[in-house]
Amino acid sequence: MTSVLLKFVHIIAIAGWSAGLICLPFLYVQRRRLRGDALHRLHNFTRFFYVALVSPAAFVAVGSGTALIFVQATFEPWFAVKLAFVGIMVIIHVTSGAVILRLFEPGEVYPVWRVIVVSLATSFVVGAILVVVLGKPQWTTPGGVEAFMAPGALGEKLGEFIAW
Repeated sequence: MTSVLLKFVHIIAIAGWSAGLICLPFLYVQRRRLRGDALHRLHNFTRFFYVALVSPAAFVAVGSGTALIFVQATFEPWFAVKLAFVGIMVIIHVTSGAVILRLFEPGEVYPVWRVIVVSLATSFVVGAILVVVLGKPQWTTPGGVEAFMAPGALGEKLGEFIAW
């Protein structure tokens, strides 16, 4: 039952985090047409959206995903690829926060080409995570890599250098 509850929370959090990251560039591009009070309202809303909705969803997604690792003991090659894509999502998330801090300074704009690039890149990463998680491809690692990554292999290879 714990696994089912964690998966439910994880899926909801991932959906909110992904949707938020895809939506943020469309909020940024609206900055160019606004002045005065409307600009301050957009700034407040964008910060609220990022701080109160997207960031907590990211935190819950990563936390519940980490808990799922221990509950389900998922240690497969596809899972490492998924974690790499999640790392890219984290980079997009942190970069979005930096954009919010800089964008609402006087004279700053967010070009339309950047909206397209960031939205497509974020959508690609989210889609790649879905493909990897739902497809669970059976990738194999080369024999040399598998032997090197085996428990105790580093000690065997470097035994004379690390022996006391």
